[in-house]
Amino acid sequence: MPLSTHATAFARLALTNITREYPNFPAHLTASADERTEPSSLHPAFYGAYDWHSSVHMHWLLVRLLRRHGGTPALVDTGPAVEVLDRHLTPDNLAVEAAYLRDRPSFERPYGWAWLLALAAECRAHGGEAGARWTGALTPAVAVVDRLLADWLPKATYPVRHGNHPNSAFALGLALDSGELSAATDQAVRERLLSWFADDHDAPAHWEPSGQDFLSPALSEADAMRRVLPREGFAAWLDRFLPALRTGGPCALLDVPVVSDHADPQIGHLLGLALSRAAALRSVAGALPDGPVRDRLGAAAEAHLAAGLPAVERGDFTTDHWLATFAALALDPVAGH
Repeated sequence: MPLSTHATAFARLALTNITREYPNFPAHLTASADERTEPSSLHPAFYGAYDWHSSVHMHWLLVRLLRRHGGTPALVDTGPAVEVLDRHLTPDNLAVEAAYLRDRPSFERPYGWAWLLALAAECRAHGGEAGARWTGALTPAVAVVDRLLADWLPKATYPVRHGNHPNSAFALGLALDSGELSAATDQAVRERLLSWFADDHDAPAHWEPSGQDFLSPALSEADAMRRVLPREGFAAWLDRFLPALRTGGPCALLDVPVVSDHADPQIGHLLGLALSRAAALRSVAGALPDGPVRDRLGAAAEAHLAAGLPAVERGDFTTDHWLATFAALALDPVAGH
C-alpha cells in the first residue's frame, strides 16, 4: 500500500498537531518561579503535538508528504503546509531550539536528536527554495546534535534496550539514515553500534512485547545492524541473533500485538509497535537474500501494517499526535530518499 493512499489524512493530522500548543507535556526542568514555561516560549519551532519529539517528527512527516505528493493538489494542499513550515522553521526559532539543546545535553537523547536529523535530511531532499530555507534554518541545531552525539557516545558504555524513546538502536539507525552527521560522528555511531551489538545472539524474543512498547528492542537492534554490516555478514548475524527465523520455530516478534485499550496513552503505544515493527521487518527482510526467512518477515510486516493503519486517525489526541509518523515509516522508509 503506497503512502499516497493516506497522504491527505496524514497531512491534515500533521498540520493540526504541529500548530496545537495544548495539551502539552514539556520535558522541562523549571529553574525558578520567574521562568517562562509556555511551550511556544521554550520551543518556538516545536511547541505543538503534545511533546517536543512528536512535534519534530510530525514536521518531518509534513515535509515528507510535500516532497512525495506536494505536486498533486488533490493529495496535499501545498499552500497551508508551506506557510506553517515557513512560520516554524525560521533561523530565529531554530536558534532558540539549538540553544535549548546545547544547554541541556540529555534533553531528548537520543530519540529527539535522531528525528531532528531526519527532519533536516527531509528538508534537504525536498529541495527548491523552500527546502533550502528550512535546511539553512536547521543547520545550527543539526550541528549541536552532531556535537552532542559525539560527546555522548564514548560515555554510552551500555545500550538502552527497552521499547520506548531512549532505545539506542532505533535512534542511531535513524541518525545514520539521515546523512546529516559529520564523517567523524557517523563513524563513531557505526563503531558504537558494533561494540554494543556485534556479539549478540539468541535474543529473548519471547519477552516481547512489554506492556507499553512502541518499538521492538530486538527488531530495532536488527534494523540498526543491517545498516552497519555487509549483506552477507548481516544474514549470518541475524541467524545467531534470532535463530528461530532460520529454523522456522515460533517467534513472538512476528505476532501482531494485542491492544486492549486504544485510548490508554501507554497501552496505546502498542499500536505504534505494530507500525514500527512493520517498518523494521520490511527493512530487515530487504537486507536478506531471497528465501524462507525473507518471505516470513515480509508476511509478518504486512500483517502488522494491516493491524496498525486503521488506528492512525481516530480523532483521539493520544494517538493522533504521533502515530501517523510511524505509519509513514512503514509505508515509505526514511532511507528512501
